[in-house]
Amino acid sequence: MQRLSNSPSPTRSQFPSLPPLGDESSSAIYTRDTSPSPLDNDKDPGRKDSGSPKNEGSFFQHITYPVSYTFSGLLRRLSADEAPTALARALSANYNGTMAPSATFYDAPKRHLSPFQPPPLTPLTLSGYRESTTLSSRLLEKALAEEIRLLVPPRVQLVDEWKLIYSLEQNGTSLSSLYSLSDEYRGKRGGFVLVVRDASQGIFGAYLSDPPQPHPHYYGTGECFLWSAFRLPSLPDLSSLPPPPSADTTHMQRSTTIATTKKSSLNSSTPRSGTSTPDRIRFKAFPYTGENDYTIFCQQSFLSIGGGDGHYGLWLDNNLARGISSPCPTFGNARLSDEGEKFGILGVELWYIGS
Repeated sequence: MQRLSNSPSPTRSQFPSLPPLGDESSSAIYTRDTSPSPLDNDKDPGRKDSGSPKNEGSFFQHITYPVSYTFSGLLRRLSADEAPTALARALSANYNGTMAPSATFYDAPKRHLSPFQPPPLTPLTLSGYRESTTLSSRLLEKALAEEIRLLVPPRVQLVDEWKLIYSLEQNGTSLSSLYSLSDEYRGKRGGFVLVVRDASQGIFGAYLSDPPQPHPHYYGTGECFLWSAFRLPSLPDLSSLPPPPSADTTHMQRSTTIATTKKSSLNSSTPRSGTSTPDRIRFKAFPYTGENDYTIFCQQSFLSIGGGDGHYGLWLDNNLARGISSPCPTFGNARLSDEGEKFGILGVELWYIGS
């Protein structure tokens, strides 16, 4: 058997991809790559230098591409969600050289409020009072009606004329008269405002989604609410007070002012000058809470709004002479009258809002 002793033994230079013996990286796991690596030229001095600056740039591009792809995706998401922040602009500037050409920055347009706003509501007109009805007997005035108007449904807010259906002063003290006069408005898409004046000159009432009519069950919607109002006293005119002791009164002329105060009610007919301090109306509203469906319940002997737990939010008898007001779950209201739970009635009005 002939021994092949003349054949040269393989050397390590023929396996440039293998690490030299004793190298510190020999314990690492390697994967075979058939493409020439520019690093092998540095490790094997005997191998010809086939690398070029162009190949080296391609290698570093392969190394930095995952990083640039990650940051470009992050920047695209930031620019799509919101306008670029300072941090996003800094990242875009730092990695602009390594980002892909398609990773462009998008400036989201700024949003502005629409110039088309709803037109202001036209002033209200209260119609239905007779010429013989005195101002002191009129329960509803425009300032109070404007407060109620802000809480009614939008479909009736645009109505600028409220019509008086029933007035205790003009139609008599009978609940049946109120029912009969409101019957012709049944089925119309409108609203009703009930106004009550108690014996202590307090004004309160309710907004009703349906006309008050005798019915065996509760009816009405969550548009109903209770309200109360009273006039706050005018602030005193501080300009008529004498100057403080520390003030310089050397060239001050002596003057004397005699001020008279008049007690005004919610419907005072006394004209006020433009320079005087107008009276302020404190208005409270109690909207529907959703605890129950006891909004409107009317019988021939009484009219009630709100209920639950054995209490009525507002209750009027058949002669419109006595009333009851208690906190109820339907509206979560307080007592509407300052007289207490039971009160006397001096006036009642029912207004219609709609076409």
